[in-house]
Amino acid sequence: MPEFRTIDVGEVTLRCAIEGSGPLAIMVHGFPESWYSWRHQIGPVAQAGFTACAIDVRGYGGSDKPEPVAAYAMERLIGDLVGLADVLSPGEPVVLIGHDWGAPIVWNSAFTRPDRFRAVAGLSVPFAGAPQRPFTEVFREAFTAKGRFFYQEYFQQPGIAEAEAEADPRAFVRRMMYSISGDVPEGDYWSKPAGATFLEGLPDVADPEGLPFWLNDADLSFYAGEFKASGFRGPLNRYRNHEADYEYLRAWAGKQLEQPCLFIGGSRDPATNLFGGVTDPVAMMRLFAPRVEGHILEGCGHWTQQERPREVNALLIDWLKRL
Repeated sequence: MPEFRTIDVGEVTLRCAIEGSGPLAIMVHGFPESWYSWRHQIGPVAQAGFTACAIDVRGYGGSDKPEPVAAYAMERLIGDLVGLADVLSPGEPVVLIGHDWGAPIVWNSAFTRPDRFRAVAGLSVPFAGAPQRPFTEVFREAFTAKGRFFYQEYFQQPGIAEAEAEADPRAFVRRMMYSISGDVPEGDYWSKPAGATFLEGLPDVADPEGLPFWLNDADLSFYAGEFKASGFRGPLNRYRNHEADYEYLRAWAGKQLEQPCLFIGGSRDPATNLFGGVTDPVAMMRLFAPRVEGHILEGCGHWTQQERPREVNALLIDWLKRL
């Protein structure tokens, strides 16, 4: 079992699950997850000769949960990782590993702070360089203006998505995870009108006997307990910073991510092809990160390292040992 530490990283304190010794590898989760999302990776990465450190991102679990939307801007999250690196690996460059929202966080941390981060691995969401416009403009043009639902639009107004998710955190996490996993039957579950709720029309499974092997009763109970305690405001605030993130990252327009990169996606993960925007995410990434190694796991859904822990661990540890 990892050791749990609460570490002051500057603006906030972060709960960290730490195991092993050697070069530091920080693991950053996505939504709606926690350090626990890396439960299958912490031990193997430590055994491979690294200090594995899986964090609760600010707003989640045992980490601080500031109230303002602006507290969850990309610039602030990058600062958290720099502060953590300075505490656990002073003066030594660090490896970053991220999934879902954690992937953009680690991509952009390495992109903007190459002095602190020597290599970066991202799961599910590929790196597409500095944004050319705020993502809100992109999805409003593609979805909202056409009367179509897009989950990030639904998340924009504080309080609405929080109320839906907090009414039954276990059901929210279960249905969200199942609906974009590799186990869900083929179907266009997200094609609904702009006025729909998040959970409307999403498939479900019998709980607990119908849960997929990678998300058992104990796993789901852990996530539900975390969100019952913490709420969803901090996690959802991350989605409310697209304009601020665009303004911050404009300074790196035209630059490339030069460090060694690893990308692992799933053939059934809508985020891997950027919601249908790219046909070959690895080739797209090479335009912005020339030293990327890419792998697409056939049949894998969005929860990459949880759905396919053995494959992910093999790829990740092989890459780490070659750095």
